[in-house]
Amino acid sequence: MKLKHIAFIAGSYLPVALQAQEVTTEKDLDPVTITATLNPVASSKTGRNLFVIKGEEISKYPVHSLDEMLRYLPGMEVQARGPMGAQSDFVVRGGTFQQVLVIIDGLRVNDPNTGHFNSYMPIIPSEIERIEVLKGASSAIYGSDAVGGVIHIITKAFARQQTKGQQIQAGVTSGAYGLLNANAGGYYSGDKWTFSAGAMSNNADGQEQRGINGFFHLHSFSASAGYKINDNWRVAYRSSYDSRRFAAQNFYTSFASDTATEKVNTLWNQLSVNYHKNNNNFSLQAGQKMVDDHYAYNKISTANNNRSTLWQALATYEHRFNDAVIFTGGAQYQRKGIRSNDRGNHTVQQAAAFAALNLEASEAFTISPALRLDWNERSGYELVPQINTSYRYGKLLVRASAGKTIRNADFTERYNNYNKSLVTSGRIGNPNLSAERSFSYEAGLDFFASKQLKIATTFFQRRHTDLVDWTTTSYADMPRKDNLSRTGTYALARNISKVNTTGVEADIIWQHSFNSKRHLSVTAGFVWLNSVTSDGFTSFYTSSHAKYLTNGMIRYNVGRFNISLNGIYKVRDAQAAAGLKGVVSKEYFVLNAKAGYFIIANKLNVFAQADNVFDKSYADLLGAQMPGRWLMGGLSFRL
Repeated sequence: MKLKHIAFIAGSYLPVALQAQEVTTEKDLDPVTITATLNPVASSKTGRNLFVIKGEEISKYPVHSLDEMLRYLPGMEVQARGPMGAQSDFVVRGGTFQQVLVIIDGLRVNDPNTGHFNSYMPIIPSEIERIEVLKGASSAIYGSDAVGGVIHIITKAFARQQTKGQQIQAGVTSGAYGLLNANAGGYYSGDKWTFSAGAMSNNADGQEQRGINGFFHLHSFSASAGYKINDNWRVAYRSSYDSRRFAAQNFYTSFASDTATEKVNTLWNQLSVNYHKNNNNFSLQAGQKMVDDHYAYNKISTANNNRSTLWQALATYEHRFNDAVIFTGGAQYQRKGIRSNDRGNHTVQQAAAFAALNLEASEAFTISPALRLDWNERSGYELVPQINTSYRYGKLLVRASAGKTIRNADFTERYNNYNKSLVTSGRIGNPNLSAERSFSYEAGLDFFASKQLKIATTFFQRRHTDLVDWTTTSYADMPRKDNLSRTGTYALARNISKVNTTGVEADIIWQHSFNSKRHLSVTAGFVWLNSVTSDGFTSFYTSSHAKYLTNGMIRYNVGRFNISLNGIYKVRDAQAAAGLKGVVSKEYFVLNAKAGYFIIANKLNVFAQADNVFDKSYADLLGAQMPGRWLMGGLSFRL
């Protein structure tokens, strides 16, 4: 590893940045979470490795979208296909991008058509109270897709506790290649009503690619309201619209003829009704998601038009017997559908019942068993257990977790290129795919060295059977040849008998106040992974995850001046393809920098920013070339 990489890793990112006169406490290193257990509990009592970042911190770093923010959180690998929210795949602990579940206020975001759309989170950063990232198996509570981990976004209007007051924030950024980004949002919370709304737009002509420029026009709008009916009842509602049009060259293929463009529109509606009295808490949530996807491979090809729908409902009941014993139970329903000229018209239903118990056997020892009965219209019933434990001894925390995970194939894996009259090359779906199953276990040690420093280490292993991935397959070996050309080059979605992933991760969080005007915040994440398949051939996504990954961010405040850095160093298998402009190099290091000055203290900030400071040529996936150095500047305002 190069010296500049080591220098950056020595201080890297912040989960909870320090405000101008904020005093750091151990609670900043041990925040309350709801993701691991479905009820509020300190992260040290969950037996899990969690990372929490406050929503107000997002605008302080050199990032432009939520997927870019996640890219620098410890343990997160974000395989970006395009910049500033165009498209990204989330990978946690070496799983495929479909094996990370994204949730907004308890409801699933994962798209039934393809996991590539999971980064299209229909939410505005100004609406976010916090983001919780749970690493590792979570299917016992959340069901399908919660294999590698869970990304849970909790918003201000839907949070259990509202902070009274109001806030307005806005920002604008302009730069090279026709860049113009803007965002604005507001929040109000009184005795009865809570309102939150915002808009965000990222636009650029883009840097030159092989066949076209890497343009993007990305727009999000969201509004939510909550009303406290009385001391027991509260209701909240959100509606969001997200529209993204972008260059998608080699996002899904490695062919030189691919000069694709794509437009994805998402409509999201969410309703929550909550009842709380004494030791009982009940919530009923309903959600509707509709995604229209228009994909053109090149100017002469017939475009794919896909409309996917997701209807879902979630009911949960929590009873606190006392401070040491909490029971949570619930039921979930989903109806997934697609109408497509490429994949055909299909629907599938899922339902589940689950129960979890949080037990503090003593002040130091906690144990949390959970059990889920999952039903899928195609794969039938599945019993999914999990158990988590933790033990605190002074500054040391020992934790362990073990559980089963499941995932059902999405519509792209089952039906891609299935409805066309002739397919000459590309990825071919497989309707006969079995559901993925795996067993995961982990053990970790957290060291709370001080109120400012926490070091967490975790060993984990996941043993998969029937993992779904794409593998190069000859025409003769294709199970269905009805619309295939004998001379084509194909990748078939298939179940791989066994895939075992072993890894070690470490997170470092350090926050230090030199005095009332000088603050430093540092976080770094380190991950080592090794995946082994049993079938003797290489699958696409299991071979593309990083073998070694470190990422993080530094923020330094002195008076009205502030500077932040974020970066990533990644080692993976090298790849190349004839005729493509970019390659997947064995390793890369990318650094972004942002420097600002508050013209009005803590309110009006002027900044300059450089993405990819060292002008590194790199790609996370073959052919999907990422931008080189990009210079920009702007203003941000908070009241």
